[in-house]
Amino acid sequence: MPFVYWRKMSKRDPIFTPELVKVLKIFIFSSLALVLVLSFFNGYRANNSGEDRTFRVTDSKWLYFQNVRSIHYDREIRQDASMTLFRHRNRLETDTLPSLDLVIILNPVKDDAYIYFELKNGEWPIQIRTTSSVIVETIDFGNGNNLDHFNLFKKIAPLIEQNAQFELILGEELYPLWAEEKEKDVLKTVSEDYFRLLDITN
Repeated sequence: MPFVYWRKMSKRDPIFTPELVKVLKIFIFSSLALVLVLSFFNGYRANNSGEDRTFRVTDSKWLYFQNVRSIHYDREIRQDASMTLFRHRNRLETDTLPSLDLVIILNPVKDDAYIYFELKNGEWPIQIRTTSSVIVETIDFGNGNNLDHFNLFKKIAPLIEQNAQFELILGEELYPLWAEEKEKDVLKTVSEDYFRLLDITN
């Protein structure tokens, strides 16, 4: 008798009533819509980890540089620092005149990429005089850490694209810097490769 009674009750009071089904549909579609909206803002999430992601490189950018772009560079592996230095093969090399080369440094341990201004045949600090149109500016630079080199690079990069003229000041001496067309092409290439590594639109 109780079994028969339960079956009768279950037929009269189904669990998924039309009203409950309607509520569930609203809840499910609302949740999906919220997830979709939030996915558009995924790149704007706050970084609460305390980790500096300024120089972070994604796996796809890393593989593209290693497999496609790195053939244009001489590489130097620094085992002590777990880093690899990439110098463009077409850079101007001299044993006497001061030069300033852009070097891309990859750190596979941290998945980071740095840019470094390598000074040869000279000593820090230096000044870089830039002439673009009618604007002449002098930038002081005394070497520094990764962020210092990156900030200098961000100042120089737009001027490279504008085909500005550069001069290197060491003490009282003035030297032409990146004056030949070949050197400018190297600068633009290294600049583009580094921005691509960091997924930054120049």
